[in-house]
Amino acid sequence: MDKLESMQAFVAVARAGGFSAAARELGVPVPTLSRRVADLEAALGVRLFERSTRQVVLTDQAQAYFTACRQMLDDLREADEVVSGEHLLPKGDLSITAPVGFGRMHLQPIAFEFLREYSQVNLRLQLVDRLVNLLDEQVDAAVRISALPDSSMTARHLGEVRMVVCASRRYLDQHGTPQHPSQLIDHSCIAWASLGPLKSWLFREGEQETMFPIRTRLTVTLPESAVDAAIDGFGLTQVTSYQAAAAVRSGYLVPVLREFEAAPTPVSLVYPSGRAATGKLRTFLEFCGPRLSEVLKSVREVL
Repeated sequence: MDKLESMQAFVAVARAGGFSAAARELGVPVPTLSRRVADLEAALGVRLFERSTRQVVLTDQAQAYFTACRQMLDDLREADEVVSGEHLLPKGDLSITAPVGFGRMHLQPIAFEFLREYSQVNLRLQLVDRLVNLLDEQVDAAVRISALPDSSMTARHLGEVRMVVCASRRYLDQHGTPQHPSQLIDHSCIAWASLGPLKSWLFREGEQETMFPIRTRLTVTLPESAVDAAIDGFGLTQVTSYQAAAAVRSGYLVPVLREFEAAPTPVSLVYPSGRAATGKLRTFLEFCGPRLSEVLKSVREVL
């Protein structure tokens, strides 16, 4: 048994979620790939995959082994690139994740620019509003908009975002400008939530963060829709600073209650610690990080 070939086969099957897709990726027949995995299972004395007619998934015993094999193969590929000089021209597959709104508005244009410059990199851009486990889901890096707990991730701080309340000048002229969050109950408010209507918004008063009740005139599932409704004069809305910045910069929306805004939330690029970033990931981080920082800086200059 060629141990390296068997490990490559194992990692490819785990990533692809099946033998046929992995065989196409490696350019080998399915029986050959299956034999390599079977040889590895025999040598280790454990079953690596749970197989069914619909899917192939890692067993519990194989999870840690997959992470170690993937790291080893990445390190070996990186060493090959350094020796051959290929690190000067990144190539291969790269997987990045980010929240939907921020990703589509700000990361996606930078990712497209990156692909135009590095034609041999294949990018998987996963925009989802959930916490993606980078190791379990084989994702190379993530944009995180949250305070980061102690973890196995390396983080690059990019900037901050705030939750801001805005309304159109027309609405404020007709209904007045709230001077305190407690006055929102007397105003028309536009809430956005995917899990049901919101009944309160978060603010900071002194050293305390407090939820204040709102009177909801309209509830939508997307913050972009809330911004559109506020521009049309239907009421006040609370969205992230990067979602409101363009409308505020253009004069369509006016921020209010600035002195009561909750503490800002950090924005970071994170990737797994404990291993050197591959050449293509390192290139992406150096390409993307400064550009995202500039985006957040421009938002901060407006809000």
